[in-house]
Amino acid sequence: MGLIRRLRVTQRAMERATLGVSLRDQIRNEEIRRRTRVTDIAQRVAKLKWQWAGHIARRTDGRRGLKVLEWRPRIGKRSVGRPPTRWTDYIRRVAGCRWRQAAQDCVLWNSIPKTYVQQWTSIG
Repeated sequence: MGLIRRLRVTQRAMERATLGVSLRDQIRNEEIRRRTRVTDIAQRVAKLKWQWAGHIARRTDGRRGLKVLEWRPRIGKRSVGRPPTRWTDYIRRVAGCRWRQAAQDCVLWNSIPKTYVQQWTSIG
């Protein structure tokens, strides 16, 4: 969540610098975004993550990508509290627990990312 917020703040600062607008001018972020016509960085990142997950799930050459996605460390004691949420957990919420099989169908997989992007960007 903190990373998304920092990316958005940096993007807004760059947009203000591009337009030559200061924070003291008190122009709303929506107005700046309308003037620059730049997409939100969090939405772009979420869409790229979705595409990458589909790419990794469809790959059959035996490289480590899919193994890394499903890896869970089992060494030593678990830490106290809820385990950290992995980004595959967010994918499972949208596409279901059989998301790897769903990713095999490119047309179906490319029709889902709008839901994922909305869910992922609402976090930050």
